[in-house]
Amino acid sequence: MFIFIGIAVVLGGVLSGFVFEGGKILALNQPMELLIIGGAALGALLIGTPLSVIKGILSQLKGVLSGSYTKKDYLQLLVMMFEVFNVARKDGLIGLENHVEHPNESDIFKRYPKFLKNHHAVAFFVDTMRVIISGAVQPHDLEDLMDNDITAMHEEEMMPSQALGTTADSLPGLGIVAAVLGVVITMAAIDGPPEEIGHKIAAALVGTFLGVLGCYGFVGPLSQSLKHRVTQNSQYINCMKHALLSFNKGVAGVIAVEFARRTLYADVRPGFTELEEACNKAKRR
Repeated sequence: MFIFIGIAVVLGGVLSGFVFEGGKILALNQPMELLIIGGAALGALLIGTPLSVIKGILSQLKGVLSGSYTKKDYLQLLVMMFEVFNVARKDGLIGLENHVEHPNESDIFKRYPKFLKNHHAVAFFVDTMRVIISGAVQPHDLEDLMDNDITAMHEEEMMPSQALGTTADSLPGLGIVAAVLGVVITMAAIDGPPEEIGHKIAAALVGTFLGVLGCYGFVGPLSQSLKHRVTQNSQYINCMKHALLSFNKGVAGVIAVEFARRTLYADVRPGFTELEEACNKAKRR
């Protein structure tokens, strides 16, 4: 939602200022300049970016439009982990095998669709639980294992925003390319009437305008938005890390999720009493 509001504010501010100064909106209607800049930017992106990263850009853009994690999402994550740890307390680690091996069929995970849709989070959680169930890794080694996983995941998820940022940086230069081509066309018609020459020069300058505006008004901020989304995903995974690490040390489930709760930012962190009540409610199921 805020992305569309931001786009409207950028366009409204730029275009209204242009009109108030006596400019004519139709003078900015230069589709060929947009074709040159957009085509060159897309081509450069395809040249310098692997297909997997391009797919990642599309996937993360979809994620940005769907909104960020809320306090409710984190409360559900904490309660879900409490339920898993509670099963281990009652039935032993063996009781978790079916949940871990078939997460999409787990009665616990099915109650938390937001978690189940996050494939990275599900893989991180169940893979770590498999290691804990095997009992072959000490707590400090488990932390190193999870840190390696988080680092690799973070680096992979940062690639789309970096590629988009590089594309944004190229837009002013591509705007100059469009402007230079416009000047070439203008020079070829230099013996024409003054109004025709003025129109061609204006079209060339619009190319520079579109390149700079696209960089600083749209693509650059969009790249930053993807970075913020990656940071949010990292916090989501990091929350699970601390709960799993505490659980592996033998801490009670309710305390393990409290360790995880303390890692969250204030705007998404559930209160202590709120989490306690939610865990008690889950315990009665």
